[in-house]
Amino acid sequence: MVTISFKVDEQEARAIRLQAKREGVSVSEFLRRRARLAPTPPPKPRTVRCSYTGARIFAATEAMPPLTTDAVRDLLGDFP
Repeated sequence: MVTISFKVDEQEARAIRLQAKREGVSVSEFLRRRARLAPTPPPKPRTVRCSYTGARIFAATEAMPPLTTDAVRDLLGDFP
């Protein structure tokens, strides 16, 4: 296993130890958990110009297909 060390001031050290104690884990386990749970910021939304209206709109992410008129009709098909 690899050892990682870093410096903190006395106040930070007390806060880390206190939080670890409250969670009932070692300082090492507390820091490992915090590192795994660190949130990653979401990507900034891109905007594109709508070819139909000319308005600036949010672009679909790479993982999503573009929103089409047919897709909107399907989504709203059972809307009252």
